[in-house]
Amino acid sequence: MKRTAPALALLVPVALAAAQTPTTTPDLPPDPVRDSVLSSMDLGADPCQDFYRYACGRWLDATPLPADQARWTRSFSTITEHNREIVKALLEDAAARPGEPGSERQKIGDLYGACMDEAAIEKAGLAPLEPLLAVAGSARDAATLMRAAGELGRADIDVLLGYGAIADFKDPGTALFFMSQGGLGLPDRDYYVSEDPKKKELLAEYERHVARLLGLAGQDAESAGADARRVVAFETELARASRPRAEMRDRDKLYHKIDREGLEKLAPSLPWAAFFEALGAPGIRSINVAVPEFYQALDRLVGASPPETLRAYLRWHVVNQSADFLPERFAVADFEFFGRALSGQAEIQPRWKRCVAAVNGLLGEAVGKLYVEREFAGDSKKVAVEMIEDVERAFEANLAGLAWMDDATRTRAVEKARKVRNKIGYPDAWRDYSAVVVRRDDYFGGAASAARFETARQLAKVGKPVDRGEWLMVPQAVNAYYLSTNNEIVFPAGILQPPFFDEQFPAAMNYGGVGAVMGHELTHGFDDQGRKSDGDGVLREWWEPEVTARFESAARCVEEQYAKLEVEPGVKVDGKLTLGENIADLGGLEQAYDAYKSWEARHGAPAPRVPGLTNDQLLFVSFAQVWCTQTTPEFLRRQVTTDSHSPGQFRAIGAPRNSAAFRRAFSCAPGDRMVAEPTCAVW
Repeated sequence: MKRTAPALALLVPVALAAAQTPTTTPDLPPDPVRDSVLSSMDLGADPCQDFYRYACGRWLDATPLPADQARWTRSFSTITEHNREIVKALLEDAAARPGEPGSERQKIGDLYGACMDEAAIEKAGLAPLEPLLAVAGSARDAATLMRAAGELGRADIDVLLGYGAIADFKDPGTALFFMSQGGLGLPDRDYYVSEDPKKKELLAEYERHVARLLGLAGQDAESAGADARRVVAFETELARASRPRAEMRDRDKLYHKIDREGLEKLAPSLPWAAFFEALGAPGIRSINVAVPEFYQALDRLVGASPPETLRAYLRWHVVNQSADFLPERFAVADFEFFGRALSGQAEIQPRWKRCVAAVNGLLGEAVGKLYVEREFAGDSKKVAVEMIEDVERAFEANLAGLAWMDDATRTRAVEKARKVRNKIGYPDAWRDYSAVVVRRDDYFGGAASAARFETARQLAKVGKPVDRGEWLMVPQAVNAYYLSTNNEIVFPAGILQPPFFDEQFPAAMNYGGVGAVMGHELTHGFDDQGRKSDGDGVLREWWEPEVTARFESAARCVEEQYAKLEVEPGVKVDGKLTLGENIADLGGLEQAYDAYKSWEARHGAPAPRVPGLTNDQLLFVSFAQVWCTQTTPEFLRRQVTTDSHSPGQFRAIGAPRNSAAFRRAFSCAPGDRMVAEPTCAVW
């Protein structure tokens, strides 16, 4: 079972009057909205020089990083914590009053109750893991290895490779079996192959961690140490065969559709029939192999590896991916490396938080149904729909003025934009968890049942029409996404709350908050990768070549600008890895601003709600305050290695630095730090 956890230059129609920025907070009656904005701001900072400090300074000064977090934001983290408390109450109530046996209420209540029953988990010890360890111990050669990999995959233990069911990039109405690189225990290939001293240090600590966890699973110190060396050596070879993360963003280079015979020719020493049979999907015939060279290297690596290495590798991944469901000593050891060493987190999260995350991860839509009933009001959806329609109109109006786009491509872009589907709040049809079996006295068994159900559900999609009503996030998630194969934007109920959105907020705050998120997700359909799919989600070239060249020139400006940003001396943002998200940030903010001006044209400009800030300034402050962030240095280093998003402090200023509307709102001039040189504009 995988560990539980947890998203792409407008013409400004109205010139903005310059306004003085506030330097003091007037003595006014309490106003929660006004006070929440001002209490986070450092009014002594110059917004044209340090807008992050201006928008977030007092919040940064007054908000320590919680000991059980490696990153904390004013928006996502605050709402996530609020939602976690709500879900906790829902689960505690379900655990106390589980209802009919076999009902979803019984399952989520008993899974949470079983997770919280540490005594029962301790008593069970390693016994629940023994069948999976036996599978790992059966590997003697390529044939037994691949059968074991399939059996473990059925139990949601991923080894050797990454795979799943996704829409065919060139026939998005049909689900295709997708195979990619994988098999690593660390978050990225760079941790194995980088010459960076801190990454080398982490790799050495990872080896010690592997030995510790194998020791907890019953091996003596000598054999655990030897197996840890085998594991790291084997995974290092997998890492060498893997493409860098930035290259894995290029969808054109991830499409290599073949049949089973083609797979057997690609990696002839690996008995794929045994793998698919053990996985429970013997009938899979058509496959997209995203990284063919990885499978060629895997073929060679397996053939060159002795049986003891294969068994050690499988055993490690069984223990590693099951640690959250075993006695507390495993969870603590897991935290010491992945939480403390890798991310700088000071303390492990309390048990109840981890149990909420587990139930959310395993039975998320069953929890989401209760969350929506309690938390999501219909009026919120109505306002959100009006906002996304404003953002979409702003995007389409912007297309008409893009000098780098020709008429033919512009017409097709308008067609695609008009085909975007919006999903807000929660799915129309809920997932059926009737096949999952949960008992209050068996946490590992209940989690394993849910994990096996999800694996079977995903595999059952292969070769069948894509369910376009399915959601890839649960309603309680504080996030949003754009899915290119469906050409759709999804906004779960969880994000439609302060500080992103509130019906009582001034419109400028809503547009600067969730409005910019809406624009961000819409722009993903037209970022450096999203633009490659048409309005029906088909991966094809629908741009004129000279337009593509001009787009790439504009995108290169964004890439180069962000690549200069340092999180610490010598550690910079990866401009290629973050390009899509940065383009989406720039476009999203400009669309949100234009959408707000459209709202003003319909409703009239309201009186400013926050003293000393115009409505336009409030929009930009609201945007930046989403990204007020506290992090550990370790987390930042991990983020720039693994995350396609830029760190929060750069997202707060990156889009405003390139916005003409921002410059006018705050009277910034060339040479100011908040005026990018050169200014980048894509959408």
